[in-house]
Amino acid sequence: MKHAFTVTAVAAAAVAMAFLVLPVLALFLRVPPRDLIHALGTPAAQDALVVSVKTSAIAHAAVLLVGTPAAYMIGRGRFRGRSLLLSLIELPLVLPPVVAGVALLVTFGRLGLLGGTVNALGIHIAFTQAAVVLAVAFVESPLYLRGAIASFEGVDGALLDAARTLKAGPFRVFARIALPLAAGGLGAASALALARGLGEFGATLLFAGSLQGVTQTLPLAIYAQFEVDFNTALAIGALFVCFGAAVLFALKLIPGWTRSVSLWTFRSASSPSA
Repeated sequence: MKHAFTVTAVAAAAVAMAFLVLPVLALFLRVPPRDLIHALGTPAAQDALVVSVKTSAIAHAAVLLVGTPAAYMIGRGRFRGRSLLLSLIELPLVLPPVVAGVALLVTFGRLGLLGGTVNALGIHIAFTQAAVVLAVAFVESPLYLRGAIASFEGVDGALLDAARTLKAGPFRVFARIALPLAAGGLGAASALALARGLGEFGATLLFAGSLQGVTQTLPLAIYAQFEVDFNTALAIGALFVCFGAAVLFALKLIPGWTRSVSLWTFRSASSPSA
């Protein structure tokens, strides 16, 4: 009986692995590597890469700049309505990307909730690179915020209280104690959010369109090239696989890096100059 269960479990694991791995391998096996590299040199792939890198970098920087202190306040604070606030932060995670795109369009579009005011100032957002940035930030920020909040919640409150008793100001406590101690979780949340933002499709298509060299990101380029140049679509897909592997590798390295940062933090906090 035990032997039969083991065989069944191994067979199930083999089927699951084959189902998950074979489609990924097929991206690289369908076309020779030389052709994949050549396809990445096409104008469509290069333009999409530039647009994706530019818009994702801007969106991710904004998410980190605004989201990190916000996550610290929510993670360390205890106030009425906190559970509701967390639910509102998580709500975009369960929305279909198409719904997110429609929501952004009716908010920032020409006839949207804020569109009239924004257009009156001479700022046009919908179907521009600014729309791509907003779409990417909208879909990745909940992922980063939730991970960052959990990271700050895990910081030992006694260390923060000790720093305050030593007359450290709120910003110093945040920057010198809380931020380094939460660095591991923040790094993981940042990497996952960045990957989610780069892979965004539906919200970007509806809110920003798919104009090559302007708003066409890598996922949109795959869709556009699917029937035009299949090799280019495969090459961009393979590029995403490589990026995803790099993200996973970075996440594996974060725990060791976190231990080093935490050791430095404890030494700094215990030094007379701290």
